[in-house]
Order: sequence, then C-alpha cells, then structure tokens
Amino acid sequence: MARDTTDQTPLSSVSDMTAYLAAGNKPEEQFRIGTEHEKFVFFRADNSPVPYAGDASISALLKGLQDKSGWDAILDRDNIIGLAEPTGMGAISIEPGGQFELSGAPLETIHQTCKESNQHLATLREIAEPMGIRFLGIGGSPKWTLAETPRMPKSRYDIMSRYMPKVGTEGLDMMYRTCTIQVNLDFSSEEDMRRKMRVSMKLQSLATALFAASPFTEGKPNGLSSWRGEIWKDTDNRRGGLLDFTFRDDFGFHDYVEWALDIPMYFVVRDGHYHDCTHVTFRQFMNGALKGEIAEWEPTMGDWTNHLSTLFPDVRLKRFLEMRGADGGPWRRICALPAFWVGLLYDDAALTAADELTKDWTFEEVNALRDIVPVQGLKSVIKGHSLFDIARDVIGISRNGLKSRARLNSDGQDESVFLAPLEEVLAKKGTLSDDLLMLYHGRWNQSVEPVFEEYQY
Repeated sequence: MARDTTDQTPLSSVSDMTAYLAAGNKPEEQFRIGTEHEKFVFFRADNSPVPYAGDASISALLKGLQDKSGWDAILDRDNIIGLAEPTGMGAISIEPGGQFELSGAPLETIHQTCKESNQHLATLREIAEPMGIRFLGIGGSPKWTLAETPRMPKSRYDIMSRYMPKVGTEGLDMMYRTCTIQVNLDFSSEEDMRRKMRVSMKLQSLATALFAASPFTEGKPNGLSSWRGEIWKDTDNRRGGLLDFTFRDDFGFHDYVEWALDIPMYFVVRDGHYHDCTHVTFRQFMNGALKGEIAEWEPTMGDWTNHLSTLFPDVRLKRFLEMRGADGGPWRRICALPAFWVGLLYDDAALTAADELTKDWTFEEVNALRDIVPVQGLKSVIKGHSLFDIARDVIGISRNGLKSRARLNSDGQDESVFLAPLEEVLAKKGTLSDDLLMLYHGRWNQSVEPVFEEYQY
C-alpha cells in the first residue's frame, strides 16, 4: 500500500466494515489485474545497499521519477516516501529496507502488465544509472546483515519495527530483507470470493515452491529453497499465515471482518501524525479504547482501510484478493506470477478444476505443507503427491484458463506464453533457488557477489 488513507467517514458497526469489503463485488467484464513487485537497490561499485538520503539515494530516485513522470509525491514528515499516479492508476513506494516497489495499475491483460513493468524498469534504470545504482530481482537479501540494511523514514515502519520483535522472531527480516511479486485480483460476489480465496489459500505454498528464489543469507547458502517463506512462519502468526475459517463452505466477508477485529492495530493517523496503537485490537478501538488517549478517538473508515492493509495472511482480502506467497524474481517472473493466478482464478472452468483438485485438502494438511515448503520446495508432499507433480497439473489448468480467456497481443499470442518460466522449472526439475545454488557451488566459486551482476534488472 503506497499511501495510508485519512478517510474521515465515521465507522460505527461491524456491518459497515462488512459492507466495505462487499463493495468490491464487480461484474466479470470489469475484472482487472494489479501486479506489484519489489526489488533490492544497490550500488554497482561494491554491491552495497543504497541509503535513503544523499545525492545517490532512494530519495533521489523518487525525486527523479517524480520529475520524469509527473506523479504526485507522497510525504511523511516532509520525507518523500513514494509516488502516486494522479488518477490512482498505480503507485511507487519503498519498503522498510529501501526495497523499491511498483504497485501497478489495474490492467485488463498480462500483456499490459508486462509492458508496464518493462517501462517502469527502463525509466528507473535511466534515472539510476548516473548514480551508479542498480536493482536486484530475487526473494531475499543475499549479502547484507540486518544492521547493514538501511531504514526508511516512514512512520508506519517505525511502529512496526518496535512491535515485530514482540510477536515473532523473523518480523524484522521480513520487513527489511525480503522482496515479493504479488497480484491483486477481483471477485464478482461473496460466493466467487469464497471459491477464489479457498483455492488460492490452498495453493499459495505451491506458488512459494515454484517461485523460490531466496537461498542465500549474509553471503552464504541458508539451507532453504525459500528463506522468505521460512521467515513468514514466525513473523506475526496472529495476523499472518493460513486462515482456518476460509476452508469452510459458508465462509464470507463477515468472517474475515470478525477475524480482523481481534488483531492488534498498528496505528491511527490524525492530522498527519501516526499514533502507535499496537496495544489495542480494532474491536477494542471500536469499543472506545483510545478515548482519552488521542483527541479524535472515534474510528473512521480510513482507520479500517489502513488496518486491513496491516494484516498478512497468505491471501489478503480487501476489495480484491492479494496473492502473497511468491518470492521476488527476475523480470519474466513479474509476468509469470500474475499469469499463473489469472489462469486459475479468472476462468470458471479453470477455477472449478483447481477447486476440485484441492477439495480434499484439509487446513491441517495445507498448514503442514506450508511448514515444509521453504525447505523441501517442490519435493514437498501432500496427500501422497509431490508438489512437483501437483505443479504440472495446476500449471496445466492455468494454461487452459489463459487460453480460454483468449486475450491476444499484436502477434496473436495469448497470455499462456507468460507461463514459460514455470514450464522451464518443470522441464529442468529445478527452481531459481536451485539455479542460484548451482552457480554458487560452481562458476561463482562460493561467492554471492555475482548474483548482483547476473540477476539485476
């Protein structure tokens, strides 16, 4: 989320909160694809991280992009922390450790998504090159310690940084040393949301395995296929992970609201100031817990919207669904991740097939799968089948779904062409993490330094 909202509409009931989510329902012809990707920012001269301030810095990149694009600056305590397209069609933000994120516009096809990402990266390189700055596309910071990683001057991150060590062991690593690719997808009704949430929640670990790209930590192999996936196992389990109620046949918007109400808040924003509210849940806030603590203590719709953005389940529900399981990766994977999920969820026959494939998977089995995937990757087993074998079936379903959508480019290609990186994983029986480890133990002579050259955007 690039900008925390300050919508002052009064919020008085659970039904208001449920209605907010239900307002995301839209007809299929209005379905869109919103793709987000993050990348690490480094100096080419020595592969060191780029600080926030200075002539060659994160803030200088943002100001350069603002001058070139005309997008509106997003400020926090007079610091530029992001950019917003004036009509709301996309945003640029910075993650806690300076990871640079594009939150793409809601687009109709993966062809448009790929073009958008390519244009963004080309513009970014043009601004960054004179500063000696480059960008790395993998899932985990391969070299820098937490102490070496810069911290961005963003108020919500200050609050999160203080809170994370109280609720898990890996929260700071999640914030400062990981990158992801995500896609945001629409639903037409509560029933449609339910089916999509159920299927995508069950298959999120498959996405983690297929897109695994974080095998290094502080210059050495970490023994994991997805370090990022491992980190999410103990970041803040109260507000993250799998949600058992989404496996129920009668799950709906109200159930998500009831869950969210009992999660501790991070903050409320009043007159541009962030108030630390980690000591109260949103339900307690609704019941007047901040009365006497802050002047404008009454809950608003902006508070609810911001709270929803601080919840971290594997699939997050807002007025759309966010697929959150994949590591960051090279450019082709920025196109492959949305293609994978669009093929599964935006074609009724494909969604039905994926639902049927996973119908017998219980919450306990999927949760156990989630625990082993960061280590075992595609070798992980559920219901007696390896994820590698399941991946072949699921990618096949996704391919059929994309072909059925028949969104063609000027060369007559449908969107299934963007599944090529995943089909390569199947063909060689190895993930990007496997490739990186092979290079580390071979041509790279047990050094992670070459990753910055060979996997930069």
